[in-house]
Amino acid sequence: MPLKEVARGLRFPEGPVAMPDGSVLLVEIRAGALTRVMPDGARTVVAETGGGPNGAAIGPDGACYICNNGGFHWHEEGGSVRPVAQADDYSGGRIERVDLETGAVRVLYTGTETGRLRGPNDIVFDAHGGFWFTDLGKGRARDMDRGGVYYARADGSLIKEVAYPLMTPNGIGLSPDGERLYVAETATGRLWAYDVSG
Repeated sequence: MPLKEVARGLRFPEGPVAMPDGSVLLVEIRAGALTRVMPDGARTVVAETGGGPNGAAIGPDGACYICNNGGFHWHEEGGSVRPVAQADDYSGGRIERVDLETGAVRVLYTGTETGRLRGPNDIVFDAHGGFWFTDLGKGRARDMDRGGVYYARADGSLIKEVAYPLMTPNGIGLSPDGERLYVAETATGRLWAYDVSG
């Protein structure tokens, strides 16, 4: 299949969401922004989230929900850029809701009963209007967090830790029937499958 470059100059894009109008919403982790890219390549910043917006998904209310990892320290070498550690100005991990009409950003969750979110990474909604997400954690010069998998309601009323500890849980997805949850663990090269029991 031939590939076509649509846009360039994005600052570490992640979490693309195909929209009904043919545009793509994505986060720019390094820019701390949610951006809309049109089919002709035109770009518009929808919201400035700060930190490090990572995974994104459209919720049942039409808003965009974002896993914000709080920010990275970036390493540049040979014309490439990559995240290497927790930012000096790390603002804390969180789940955010972005109103796509106004660009208003609201923080829904910063932690659970077991502790603060460190580096939320990816997100997927289920048929009940709730969402599953991974928290990769953060790395620093001499230590790193363990990560986990969480479930939350889109209205801000419930968040639960459901799998912990994991080593750098990253991508997350549901089977078509919603009965199996898949989680990619980056550092170990593993793909986990969990039966959803409730």
